[in-house]
Amino acid sequence: MPLEVDIRKKWPDFRLDIRFKAGREIVGFLGASGSGKSMTLKCIAGIITPDEGIIISDGVPLFDSDKKINLPPQKRRAGYLFQNAALFPNMTAEQNVLCVISDTRDYKKKIKKASDIFALMGLEGLQHRYPSELSGGQQQRVALARILLSKPNILMLDEPFSALDSYLRWQLEQELGGILASFGGTSLFVSHNRDEVYRLCDSVRIISNGSVAAGGDKWELFNDPQSYDACLLTGCKNISPVREVSGPSILAGDWDMTLDCGGKSTATTEFVGIRAHDIALTDDEGLPNSYEYEIVSTLRDTFSYILLIKKKGSQTGKTLRLEMSREKYEAMAVLPHYLHIPPEKILLLDR
Repeated sequence: MPLEVDIRKKWPDFRLDIRFKAGREIVGFLGASGSGKSMTLKCIAGIITPDEGIIISDGVPLFDSDKKINLPPQKRRAGYLFQNAALFPNMTAEQNVLCVISDTRDYKKKIKKASDIFALMGLEGLQHRYPSELSGGQQQRVALARILLSKPNILMLDEPFSALDSYLRWQLEQELGGILASFGGTSLFVSHNRDEVYRLCDSVRIISNGSVAAGGDKWELFNDPQSYDACLLTGCKNISPVREVSGPSILAGDWDMTLDCGGKSTATTEFVGIRAHDIALTDDEGLPNSYEYEIVSTLRDTFSYILLIKKKGSQTGKTLRLEMSREKYEAMAVLPHYLHIPPEKILLLDR
């Protein structure tokens, strides 16, 4: 396995206990602020030293507490793209890149390598500008160019779009996607944004309270997150604790609804989730999990409508969030009378 991480690090108010393996792929780290995502990258890069454990890259131990191995950052071949690009402010963009080229002493060859990487990154004509003369997106691309020329085995990106506006985020994401796909090594991509992770990454690790709460293929994880944290961090807006389990049915306490789970095993279920776009409105009261509802609030989003609804007559204060396209909503002269939660779309979750 190209990358194996099994480390522990304790602070007075936080404990990092991370275990995962990654192949030659793009791995997304998804988690809330303070969950340990950036700390994990810094341990791999050698910026933070774990208390114990191992970090192995392509068979080479970067850190091994038992064997007293702790390679310095410059020997780890781990490229780390910080949130703020971290360029040298007194150097031009070209100088920032030239300083990492160590496989040749021929200055003309160095210039050629820099020119080629600037063309790849869409930075032609910007070589002689200083970081303060570049946009946020341009700075990030220069920083990434510098990392790629250092020939890393591991490429780590720590929320690289966080300082950019929405248009620049999208533009840089498209450019970055192609670069990551052609990198050939292990890429670790940290983000709060589940959509970025879904679009860019091959697999996902859910980081919660300093540990990997869930992980695996992104399609499987988003379709069946299995745990409360994973469900929440993959964007599910409707999660309720389960009060009772009776065979294939459960009582979702917050929504005051008994739900048929379509034959799925509910033995260890503690929470139930349903994604906002999977709730349907229907006039067929014979469908399983269909209830009369009342609308608490209607919100118009950019390209959709959000309905906050609850079971009609229920005294619970919790609502369900339903989302549908603007076209579908506006095409309805009268809204159907029942909400319907398809059994096959129900997410059964443990803690």
